[in-house]
Amino acid sequence: MSGAQRLDASVPNPIPERLPLLPLRDVVIFPHMTLPLFVGRPASVAAIEWAESRDRLLFATAQKRPDVSEPQQADVHAVGTLVRVLQIFRLPDGTMRVLVEGVARVRLQSLDADAGFAFATIEAMSEKCESDRALTSRVHRVQAQFAEFAELSGRVPDEVRMSVLELEDPVQTAYLIASQILIRVSARQELLESEDVAIRLEVLRRALSKENAQLRRRTMEVVRESQAKKPQPSPSAPESDGDRDGMAEIEELDREIRRVHMPPAVETKALLELDRLARMPVFSPEATVTRSYISWLTTVPWKKKTRDRRNLDQAQKILDADHYGLAKVKERMLEHLAVVQLTRQVRGPILCLVGPPGVGKTSLGRSVAKALGRKFARIALGGVRDEAEIRGHRRTYIGSMPGRILQAMKKVGTVNPVILLDEIDKLGADYRGDPSAALLEVLDPEQNRAFNDHYLEVDYDLSQVLFITTANEASGIPQPLLDRMEFIRLPGYLESEKREIAKRFLLPKQVEAAGLANRDVRLDDEAILGLVRGYTREAGVRSLERELASVCRKMARRKAGGDLAKSGVSVGVSNLPELLGPPRFTDEVLERAGRLGVATGLAWTEAGGEVLLVEVRALPGKGDLLLTGKLGETMQESARAAVSFVRSESADLGIEPDFFAKFDLHVHVPQGAVPKDGPSAGAAIALALISALTERSTRSTVALTGEITLRGKILPVGGITEKAVAAHRTGVRTLLVPEGNRRHISEIPEEIRNELEIVPVERMDQVLKAGLTRARRSPRKRRSGRLYAA
Repeated sequence: MSGAQRLDASVPNPIPERLPLLPLRDVVIFPHMTLPLFVGRPASVAAIEWAESRDRLLFATAQKRPDVSEPQQADVHAVGTLVRVLQIFRLPDGTMRVLVEGVARVRLQSLDADAGFAFATIEAMSEKCESDRALTSRVHRVQAQFAEFAELSGRVPDEVRMSVLELEDPVQTAYLIASQILIRVSARQELLESEDVAIRLEVLRRALSKENAQLRRRTMEVVRESQAKKPQPSPSAPESDGDRDGMAEIEELDREIRRVHMPPAVETKALLELDRLARMPVFSPEATVTRSYISWLTTVPWKKKTRDRRNLDQAQKILDADHYGLAKVKERMLEHLAVVQLTRQVRGPILCLVGPPGVGKTSLGRSVAKALGRKFARIALGGVRDEAEIRGHRRTYIGSMPGRILQAMKKVGTVNPVILLDEIDKLGADYRGDPSAALLEVLDPEQNRAFNDHYLEVDYDLSQVLFITTANEASGIPQPLLDRMEFIRLPGYLESEKREIAKRFLLPKQVEAAGLANRDVRLDDEAILGLVRGYTREAGVRSLERELASVCRKMARRKAGGDLAKSGVSVGVSNLPELLGPPRFTDEVLERAGRLGVATGLAWTEAGGEVLLVEVRALPGKGDLLLTGKLGETMQESARAAVSFVRSESADLGIEPDFFAKFDLHVHVPQGAVPKDGPSAGAAIALALISALTERSTRSTVALTGEITLRGKILPVGGITEKAVAAHRTGVRTLLVPEGNRRHISEIPEEIRNELEIVPVERMDQVLKAGLTRARRSPRKRRSGRLYAA
């Protein structure tokens, strides 16, 4: 009841007004407290015997001066405790040992002597208790501090600790805690005299804070002192092997804890766990869990770090030696390294390398670590769905262990490694949690100074770690993580770059792997380009490496059989079909793109850019639109938008008004087993439609990309760099891109810009001017409906 004066229900009602006095030396009894007392003064013994013959109640209060043997009213405190005698033990020397229980606070009014002891006239005292949320919060804080005190001191029985934590009554909580902590008698008397429970709780909070701080400092030496005080085994009672092994292990762990220079809070926790381990049986299951936990605390790095290499020229040489090309990517990486070296802090956004498979994202992260002189660790995130993979499992689980972040830190052994979070766009989420949410703390420079793993349950500083992430597609990364990243895009390699990569890196690697000497097999530039064009179709170089490995294995078989000449074999482009079979890819795109109703579009995939043919046929019918080629919903809508545009412009295009009522239109995109989607083929579909309906062929060397609107405007799309690489690879000479993508042209490699004419277009009439030939077929054939004779 808010603001009420309360009296405990266990207090006798009414409280006797006159009770025997029991003066106490250096003792304060609180209500709800049970305490044994040794009573030796004749007056006190007589008072207890008088109470025993009646209601067993006494007035107990502390003396102001313990040396006074016959205290008067001025020698005792006015505020004391009504106590009940529970047990009496008479000793042979005439003294007593009594067990008393505090009942309630009472105030002394007067004192008079009678029958050999003093009688006290008393009055009841009520408790001022404001039952509100603030008081409840104060109680919870004091209970938490007491729980820590109980763990650190080891003097509080478990049943008392549990009783304190389970109590909801603020008055009882305050009295029970006050009876357990070691504070001066004067401070205890002040607590007893305080009428406001909130003030009493605040005094306890301060006392517990001070006591806990002192206990933490002393705990640092607990294990060492306890080990030093352990008795040595006598010759008549030798230690068992288990005891000797256990002692040796405790001493070794103690040395490890001191050696690794943990933060003070972590070292305190480690020593507490070590002290618990020392008291456990060596082969108990709990000892195994505790031993593993201490081992983790001592093996993860806390202070050890590597010195950063500050020579950027040397870093540039390392990047160039490990990777060919990627000039802009290397430049951005060097800028980042320069900032890290100048500030000596890993600040700013996390770098995310985005690009198709096989372009060197993972190896680039390894090269950054090498350039900095730091240790490197890679964490594969593909398919990770459990938050505990990042934060670890709590020790209550069988087989629990820290998460992958701390496992990586233990592996590298330093606090400032380079950690590559590979395939971050492949993270999942299910009922076990969302690992991307756990990564928010890992990748945020403002939060990762105190990363808390569920297993270790201590703060770990990740602020010196240089995190680099990789992804094939940025759209698969959750938005909160995107906000913490800066993207560095790695487009696919050009043919010239693949040729140099094969000569400098891939071929020597596969020659060595096959057990050959460098002179045993040689591939000229034309043979490597033949491999690139006829046997691989990718943005990266993984398939190229596999084909080179196949060639080297065949040479190894010849050498093992004695069929290889000592001078080796020079493999030319004409030898490839014999070694690898017929070419798997042919550049038939340009041959087909010059026919009626066929346009060369471009698509973006996770593997890089791809050429996309669009075919259109007009068939006698009722004006239906057929869409085939496993087109997604967005691409089907783009096709319908293109048809609507062509119909709206039919008069200007010279198409007969009743044409769309007499003919069906069939739009097909080859490679029907491959799903296709997105709006960027809209302009190519419109060009193929107009080519078919106006009988004007498309130019075979022109490719285009862009979204079309009903008014014929060409809107910007993504993946321009990758699409330009694909167009260049297939022999396209002119690339039409939306005007809105003009700003992205500078990102296209210079070699491609020099060999490819890139034309920004804003409207469909510009596309028709660049993409269609001028020649038209006979109007008579168009009217007859035989539009596409072979």
